[in-house]
Amino acid sequence: MLAIIGGTGVYQMDGLELLDTIACSTPFGIPSGPVLKGKLGVHEVLFLSRHGAGHQQLPHEINYRANIYALKQLGATQIIGVSAVGSLREQIAPGDLALPEQYFDWTRGRREASFFGGGVAAHVSTANPVSANLVGWIMSHANKLNLRIHRAATYGCVEGPRLGTRAESHFLRQAGCDLVGMTNVPEAFLAREAQICYATIGVATDYDCWMEDPSQHVQVDAIFTLYRQSLDKVRALLQQMLSDALPPEEAEIRNALSHAMMCDENALSDGQKHWLAVLKS
Repeated sequence: MLAIIGGTGVYQMDGLELLDTIACSTPFGIPSGPVLKGKLGVHEVLFLSRHGAGHQQLPHEINYRANIYALKQLGATQIIGVSAVGSLREQIAPGDLALPEQYFDWTRGRREASFFGGGVAAHVSTANPVSANLVGWIMSHANKLNLRIHRAATYGCVEGPRLGTRAESHFLRQAGCDLVGMTNVPEAFLAREAQICYATIGVATDYDCWMEDPSQHVQVDAIFTLYRQSLDKVRALLQQMLSDALPPEEAEIRNALSHAMMCDENALSDGQKHWLAVLKS
């Protein structure tokens, strides 16, 4: 089943034929809000607002573990996120869509970034952190709609909630990042730990603050104005995609834990065995 995580401005799923509203609890706490189950196009999908209704949670306040676990226990095997991003490359213009395929974690370790610990030891590979099949699927449908979209982008994830300095913007550019945002880490990595295929549709809202022209520097009011306009593209893209068959799931991702576990699972508590079984399903 496909799940959609809506970012800034995406607090409901337009066109979703609602079947159920599910209030979830998880061993890792409460997710950002209820999970909506419904039909979009020809598919049943799950939808979760990343920031909660009305954007109540800042990026560092989101319970990413609970969000991913809730979607997994409800049957999600693939996730598409929608995220506002700043562009660190002139060719990715505000209003364009971009598909991250690599991540650079600059969140400073303040977020609960893994399901594992406390005796449950595992190390998953994130060399290729997103689903190539999902990226290709999104790209092909965006091209059918003649949307301006970029792939193979590297997303630098910062802690926030403040907007960055020019020095930080230049640092990320020099580190090879093409986009900057605040929410895809640890979300993308937790999806891999849960053996879920993951990809993000990034909506470029600004040029961050690396350009010499101060008028191009990011401002929150300008972000939201352009982002709301760009969301119509995303909605059209999702409708187009979900009128077609879902892409195949990569076996490597769906079995990511098969060679990652380091501990004796027989020594785990019943509670640990339960949530681990959910991740491995």
